[in-house]
Amino acid sequence: MKQMFLLLAVLTLSMSAGAKDKAMSGTIVSENSVPCGSEAKGKKQTIQLMCQEYVLRTDATEYHVRQEKEAHKEMIPVNAPAEMTLSKDKMKFKVNGKSYEMLVVSESAAPAATAPAPAAAKP
Repeated sequence: MKQMFLLLAVLTLSMSAGAKDKAMSGTIVSENSVPCGSEAKGKKQTIQLMCQEYVLRTDATEYHVRQEKEAHKEMIPVNAPAEMTLSKDKMKFKVNGKSYEMLVVSESAAPAATAPAPAAAKP
C-alpha cells in the first residue's frame, strides 16, 4: 500500500513537472506609454512615471503586457514577430534575439480577421 502511494505521488509530480508552459508565437501590434506610478520630488511635487505597454497578438488572443520595472526602458519594435511563454501573470518573450519579461495587464480575444471587400461587378 505504501509503495502504491509512493508510485502515485511520483507519477503526479513527474506529470506536473513535464507540463511546462507551452511556447506561443505572435506579433507585437502596438506600443503605448501609460502611467505606472509616481515619484516624490521635493515636498509638494510629484512626477508621474511612464511605462511602455505592448499589445502582443496570437491567433486567438491579444495580451496587454507592461514592463515590470520602470528602469527597463528599451523600446521593442512594433510588427516584430515574438516567441512567448505565459506563466501566471508574467510573460517571457523573445524579439529579434533579445529576451524580455513583462507583467500581463489584461487579455482579450483577438479581433476577427476582416474579410476582403467583394470585387465590384464588371458590366
